[in-house]
Amino acid sequence: MPVETWLIFILGFMIIGSIIALELKDLLSAVISIGIVGLGVSLAFLFLQALDLAIVQFLFEIFALIILIRAFIGKEYHIQEPSRSHIVQTVITIGALLLILLLSINMFKALPGFGHPIFSTAKHYVENGGLETGSANIVSAIILDYRAYDTLGEVTVLFTAILGALTILRTKKSNGLAGGDHETN
Repeated sequence: MPVETWLIFILGFMIIGSIIALELKDLLSAVISIGIVGLGVSLAFLFLQALDLAIVQFLFEIFALIILIRAFIGKEYHIQEPSRSHIVQTVITIGALLLILLLSINMFKALPGFGHPIFSTAKHYVENGGLETGSANIVSAIILDYRAYDTLGEVTVLFTAILGALTILRTKKSNGLAGGDHETN
């Protein structure tokens, strides 16, 4: 099956996940549904052969889900009250998402054939990467020499996501006291 077909399927799946997130009354369930949409983005990156972006998106999505679930779990305010404006917003959003799906189908058809890049940058990397960088591994040459700042940014995003997840997971519930173990009279 062509890559474009998979991308259209993934985009449709992501739009359905977005619509489900809009319709759920429980915000915790909506957060999980949006997390599924983010994982769809990661799959799209995999199909487009952007493995580094897929890994960063996947890890960031998992850590964001951990943080948001931890923030909402056990809270009483995560149930959303229905209203008239909510119905209007839902209809407008569903219409916009369907329009995006229809417009994206033509965009996916305009992509070059799988394995035939649009830009000449990839060709330059393959032909000159070893000579210009002195590296025996072309992947390492691209990541560490040609795209070093991009890689640094990705590592920074991963580190920040991990640090945020660990910070939220390690917080202990306290009764408003510094020790947290004392009883209030």
